Amino acid sequence: MSSIRLLPDTPSRLLFTDLDGSLLDHHDYDWSPARPWLTRLKHLGIPVIPVTSKTRHELLPLRRALGLAEAPFVAENGALVGLPPAWCHARLERDPDPDGLVIKSLGVDIGFIRQRLAIWRHRLDARFTPLSELPLDELVACTGLSEPEARLARRREGSEPLLWQGDEAGLEALRDGLAGDGLRLVRGGRFWHVTGACHKGEAVRWLVRRYTALRGHRPLTLALGDGPNDIPMLEAVDQAVLIRGHHDRPVAPAQPALYRSRVAGPAGWAEGVAHWWGRDGHRGESALSNPAGQGEAMA
Repeated sequence: MSSIRLLPDTPSRLLFTDLDGSLLDHHDYDWSPARPWLTRLKHLGIPVIPVTSKTRHELLPLRRALGLAEAPFVAENGALVGLPPAWCHARLERDPDPDGLVIKSLGVDIGFIRQRLAIWRHRLDARFTPLSELPLDELVACTGLSEPEARLARRREGSEPLLWQGDEAGLEALRDGLAGDGLRLVRGGRFWHVTGACHKGEAVRWLVRRYTALRGHRPLTLALGDGPNDIPMLEAVDQAVLIRGHHDRPVAPAQPALYRSRVAGPAGWAEGVAHWWGRDGHRGESALSNPAGQGEAMA
């Protein structure tokens, strides 16, 4: 691998990324097309922060496999933030979990969400199946996860995915009912997700504030995602990539610095990172080096 460096005047950077359909392939969860950029970013000391609907129990082994164990993460669409030691206030956060992480809740308890869902299902005669009630074999068939992975996906703490089986009018009635309880209904890749008054964008802003407080300066931020639930995250950063999705739902973030990838999944992820932080650095910021390993950072 060739020499890699950031120029002295290059600002600190944080990269926030959706997982399913973005860094991970929608069908088989492969990330190999993004591997060269993940290696490059790790070498440069740039945190790659997963921001996902997955549970923290799903994320723990996945972070290790992706080489992201030193970065924080956002789980369950913004309901939880996991902080490694370098992101903690030494005096205030002294009780890490067994994995060495401090977990911050930005949402509401899963028990309240499930209680209100049960009430609204009865009142509205709404047709949906919460993930917690979906038989394990159906969950595996629906998601392509292995059985152990599907069991981890069921361990919710601040959100409840559900399969909607009713009509549009029923969906809007459920959305209105949940809103009266302070809950949100957002569309993900395969499921609708019920959360508290939190979303990916608020969690990203929370982490940027935490980084700024600890380091004394605000970093340049980039986010990548493919779905409607990624819109708040894409709007919360300096630069964004909308990855071509495996769906026909409109995704139109109010983000002037937006790049739309030509290809989907992790190949589109790599394309988007290269667009903003690749060798073609004439966009107002110093650039990172070519992920193919040809040359150094350019001004």
